[in-house]
Amino acid sequence: MSVNQEFKLPDVGEGLTEAEIVSWKVKPGDAVKVNEIVVEIETAKSLVELPCPFGGTVAELLVPEGETVAVGTPIISVTTGAGAAEVSADSAPAAPAAEPEIETPSDDEPVEPGLIGGPAPGGRTSVLVGYGPRTTEAKRRPRKGSAATVSSATVQQDVHSAFSTAKEQAPEVPAEAAEPAAPVVPATPAAKAGPTPIRTLAKPPVRKLAKDLGVDINAVTPSGPGGVVTRSDVETFADGAATTAAAPPAARTMPAAGAEETRIPVKGVRKMTAQAMVSSAFTAPHVTEWVTIDVTRTMRFVKRLRDQREFRDVKVSPLLVIAKAVCLAVRRTPEVNATWDDAANEIVLKHYVNLGIAAATPRGLVVPNVKGADRMNLRELADALGELVTTARDGKTQPAQMSGGTFTITNVGVFGVDAGTPILNPGETGILAVGAIRKQPWVVGSRIRPRDVTTLALSFDHRVVDGEQGSRFLADVAALLEDPAAALLY
Repeated sequence: MSVNQEFKLPDVGEGLTEAEIVSWKVKPGDAVKVNEIVVEIETAKSLVELPCPFGGTVAELLVPEGETVAVGTPIISVTTGAGAAEVSADSAPAAPAAEPEIETPSDDEPVEPGLIGGPAPGGRTSVLVGYGPRTTEAKRRPRKGSAATVSSATVQQDVHSAFSTAKEQAPEVPAEAAEPAAPVVPATPAAKAGPTPIRTLAKPPVRKLAKDLGVDINAVTPSGPGGVVTRSDVETFADGAATTAAAPPAARTMPAAGAEETRIPVKGVRKMTAQAMVSSAFTAPHVTEWVTIDVTRTMRFVKRLRDQREFRDVKVSPLLVIAKAVCLAVRRTPEVNATWDDAANEIVLKHYVNLGIAAATPRGLVVPNVKGADRMNLRELADALGELVTTARDGKTQPAQMSGGTFTITNVGVFGVDAGTPILNPGETGILAVGAIRKQPWVVGSRIRPRDVTTLALSFDHRVVDGEQGSRFLADVAALLEDPAAALLY
């Protein structure tokens, strides 16, 4: 017996309630295995690949690419069980019965403990690898059918909250739903509780195009084989709508809709960044201090490191030396690596440095951090920074990699910017902005010479760090970059 199982968007952790469907890895008719990656989603913090909790054949993609849905929304339907290919959509309605039949999940695809959909300790269900099990109780939805109207009472079962099972045949009619004195007759289409909406056939990219153009895809006349709406159908409909909108009832001429402005939905990483920055800017009293320094010796040190055998297979940049300088300077001013606990009215000093590196990605600004950066030697730190930056640019940074940061470096110099006033990452006390390194005239001794010069800008939470502490930390970082050999003194 074959059944259709719906995989619902799971809770991927970090308190996130919605996600955007970025790309489907499968299409209707494809065979999928248990825990095979089927979709890539974007949460407010990162891109996440979701595995399917059961195996079978993809019946339908329930959400198009580019659409944002809430956690718990069915996103894909998979046909499982023996004889799945023999199930017909034109099956005859089942005869009325005294009790509604309750469908149970198929046992044809057993899931091992610890995998998606498998059992977890305490009777819970594993929802997503890396984020722990989720305890919940779900309600089974009433099944659709073409017989008489089914009672609206829902039956509670101990099933996974991440997916539900519905049998692809007409339901049986409970005795309570029938009239006591009237004979039982098959219902005509007009006798149904309401019309069943027909889902317009269109590929996900076409649905996304319709959404971007503001077109109701259900109103588009299909021209593709089998009644499928094509891209040209949507574009033609949109052009016709624009022409209609510009047509007179009035004599004045109006520009076409969207001709002079573009609206970009704020969602995903950009939405989370906006909320975090507003919260930080209006919660922590920011102070920013600046210093312009000669980093010629640091640039020479970077060049020597690149020639070292231990560093030939890793990327060595000034950022590596800056990161090490920050970790060393924190030892002398631990207040810049602290957190303000408003509830307890306490300052929490961290005895470790989770060093955040702000990275600009196509999906917005993310700040993953290197855990325990202060305990790493220079080669280990180079490896960690290289992996962190590569993962961020590929959009694969996980939420756990962006939580728990204690201090942040933002390198605005890569854009040719000399300096800025950075905003603190929420929960942190300090952030260092590094400007572009340029050849400039500099006084060395009694002569003017061309030197490598940059500007550092430190923003800090004035509730935790006072002016003397912030100035001392910034001066320590500057001294280490002016002369990397000074690190021997720390």
